[in-house]
Amino acid sequence: MEQAVEGVIAFIGAGSNLGDSFEACLEAVRRVAALPRTRFLRRASLYRTEPVGSQDQGWFINTIIEVRTDLGPRELLAALQGIEKAMGRGEGRRWGPRAIDLDILLYGPQVLREEGLTIPHPELHRRAFVLVPLTEIASYAIHPAFGVSIQGLLGRLEDRSVVELLLEPQDRRRTAPGKDSR
Repeated sequence: MEQAVEGVIAFIGAGSNLGDSFEACLEAVRRVAALPRTRFLRRASLYRTEPVGSQDQGWFINTIIEVRTDLGPRELLAALQGIEKAMGRGEGRRWGPRAIDLDILLYGPQVLREEGLTIPHPELHRRAFVLVPLTEIASYAIHPAFGVSIQGLLGRLEDRSVVELLLEPQDRRRTAPGKDSR
């Protein structure tokens, strides 16, 4: 029996451009879904995206994961960093290639600016590779610092980098990968 999780709704960005990026993103979703005191709700489609910043690297695969969690923001960040490390993320250059990247994008209505943790993610409103998949699953969500919906942020977006939808079975987004959708 699944344990009830009261907590907050959080949106987590996942991206990879090293190795089998498609599978790395799905594995990251599985690992996030397995976090204690966290219930997987759904994920966005997978998207092939043009790199931001340094262009001398491969394109990314990106998705967004929606969870309900009792973990506090720092606990969630530590858990995500543990997943990154276990999946082979090392210290690299900013906006450089990575085996997996997991970022807290939104954590309920919370606005937090602390050393090493800013919520909402400070680049969320500037990045097509975040806003396109986030709009797919949470167009209604309000950016708590700006008071604007995710759909509204996407409509104002100046970033014109390429974000291509990857085709995959429709029912895979409603369940954590590897779990039966029945």
